[in-house]
Amino acid sequence: MASTVSPLGFREVLQNTAVKRLWFAQVISIFGDFLAIFAIFSVVTFQLHGTPVQVAMVLISFLTPLAIFSPVAGVYVDKWNVKAVMVASDLLRGALVLVLIFVRDLNVIYGTLFAMSFVSSFFMPAQAIAVKTLAPEGGLLSVNALMTQAYYGGQIIAPSVSGALVDLAGANTCFALDVISFLASAALVASLTIRRHTSGASQNTASVLSSLRQGLSFIFTHPSISFIMISLACGMFAVRCFGSLLSLWVRDVLLSTARTFGVLNTLIGLGMITGAQMVRKAAAKLPPERLVTFALSGMGLAVAITAAFGELISTIVGMLLLGFCAAFITITSQTLTQQETPPEMLGRVSSSMMSMMAVSQVISMVVAGPVAERVGLRNLYYASAVLLAVVGVTGYMQLRKRHFRAAAA
Repeated sequence: MASTVSPLGFREVLQNTAVKRLWFAQVISIFGDFLAIFAIFSVVTFQLHGTPVQVAMVLISFLTPLAIFSPVAGVYVDKWNVKAVMVASDLLRGALVLVLIFVRDLNVIYGTLFAMSFVSSFFMPAQAIAVKTLAPEGGLLSVNALMTQAYYGGQIIAPSVSGALVDLAGANTCFALDVISFLASAALVASLTIRRHTSGASQNTASVLSSLRQGLSFIFTHPSISFIMISLACGMFAVRCFGSLLSLWVRDVLLSTARTFGVLNTLIGLGMITGAQMVRKAAAKLPPERLVTFALSGMGLAVAITAAFGELISTIVGMLLLGFCAAFITITSQTLTQQETPPEMLGRVSSSMMSMMAVSQVISMVVAGPVAERVGLRNLYYASAVLLAVVGVTGYMQLRKRHFRAAAA
């Protein structure tokens, strides 16, 4: 049923105290996370002189639990106390980050990231439920946008700060700040009152496997969502082949330092912010599926520019364009999923999609390290660019065929 409530803007939803606290918790936590993640990349790349495989293992360790456990975690979070899950997740992750302050062993780093990601697989669906519960009527879209902007803002600021802190004060400073961010986030979430409105169906006795099957069945029987899903999986495969080894590109091709690595990731965030401001206008002229295909091709162009010239300025252009196109894919896919999925299935569908995205990224990073060692980083980047372009063009052609069939019918 269509809502007659006027949509609320950012300023209006932030007048809600609960929304403001949840948003502050997101801002603080995301900033701390980015500080720690880029510090880990800096440690593995520039201090431990990691190989392509060892660098790729950083993201593999972080993404594997999301790929494996997210769908199951989403089912259980639907039955648990949301605030308790979020607070416990923040405290557990803060304790795990403490390990990184005292250890520089690669296996311990990988294991710590794996454990943090496992805990995050419960936090993410809990946060999604909290957002929907706390958002005032007519303000859900703006609250989601604020949460997304917090991520983009962290992407812009934290990498450069992390690179500078690693150079000037050491990686442990970043890890300590991340611990503090988790404690602050837990305190803010603990101050909230989250009264989730549930029906008998939300506490049903269906098995975990049955619930997962329902979500996957909906994805693959819904044409638009399945198209977006497949495109995202292929696109993320190619992008991660590129992005997981960016620190090595900085070290071995640009002959630069951790600070440059942080700045380049900041530029991706700037591109995302710029793209996010233009999505609404583009969506008024083109269907979401077509926006995704164009964005995939644009990401392929960004990677090709980076690989072709191998200079700092071309890498800067590539990072800005990559972030710009990524914003179109991310926001368009999120909006389409929210619009097309029944409310009672949104958690399962979202967690299943997140899992499949993580699977594609893990596979790409398992492939990226050995391929880079065998054929070189530049050739790996060329292959990533070609794959992104092929997926974009193929998607566009499939959409044209579907349009002609519909017109003929």
